Amino acid sequence: MEHIAVREKPTPCFGPIAKDVLQCQSRLWKPRTLAANRCYLRNQILPYFADRPIAAITPEDVRCWFAALHATPAAANRAVPVLSTIMREAERMGLRPEKSNPCAGIRRYRTPGRTRFLTAAETRSLGAVLAERQDEAPGPVALVRLLVLTGCRQGELRHLRWEDYREGNLYLPDSKTGPRTVWLSSASRDVLAALSHQSRWVFPAERSEGPMRTEALYRHWREMRTDAGLSDVRLHDLRHTYASFALRQGETVLTIGRLLGHRDPATTLRYLHFDDALAMQAVQTVADAVAKQA
Repeated sequence: MEHIAVREKPTPCFGPIAKDVLQCQSRLWKPRTLAANRCYLRNQILPYFADRPIAAITPEDVRCWFAALHATPAAANRAVPVLSTIMREAERMGLRPEKSNPCAGIRRYRTPGRTRFLTAAETRSLGAVLAERQDEAPGPVALVRLLVLTGCRQGELRHLRWEDYREGNLYLPDSKTGPRTVWLSSASRDVLAALSHQSRWVFPAERSEGPMRTEALYRHWREMRTDAGLSDVRLHDLRHTYASFALRQGETVLTIGRLLGHRDPATTLRYLHFDDALAMQAVQTVADAVAKQA
């Protein structure tokens, strides 16, 4: 009896499966997350794995890939969960054995933390520059003021609509951690009261429909920080500054975390900067308390 050879179905390559997975994940990820992860896929992952059979990729392959990215440790660390998601979904599709994710156990690179927040003097210097630029660029100036006064993320304020401002507070329908309330001080309300209501956007784009563009905000910010002598300060550092000022005023980690919209107190701790003056104040307070009992 003649035997008929059964041709095994070829294992698909990593590249097409990876792109399909990210397309499916677009229903779960925010647009910015999807865009960032597609960037990691294109720049860090596909050059190494694109043409390899997805079922044949081993933990050793992943370790070699990760080691090859040592020159860009931050990007390597962020690319690992993207690769892991692709491998997990490949298992779900039956393209890899169950519990075979080759990313398991990968130890991330240790990256130096970046600690930068404005001192009281630097905050005054920035305030002076904002006052000088008020008439020239009222929208960007107001946005930066609110970043300082609220600790919001720049994207949260750029996409702010007037309908999100009611009862004296901001009600953000979709922040990084989901819907949240931003409680406003009287100073923050004064900033908003001075703005035009001609657009549905609190900070509209200069020459088109929609919110202020990221590039426009950063262009104005680069000029502001240069004039203020703060060339190394990022917009996100204003969020760290807000948290640090709150800590100096005696607010708790839980309260500060709620003001920043954090779900996890551990995230808030990364924003708190315990400077020398605050440390000396704490030392003296504890010493005084101990001395009274001695």
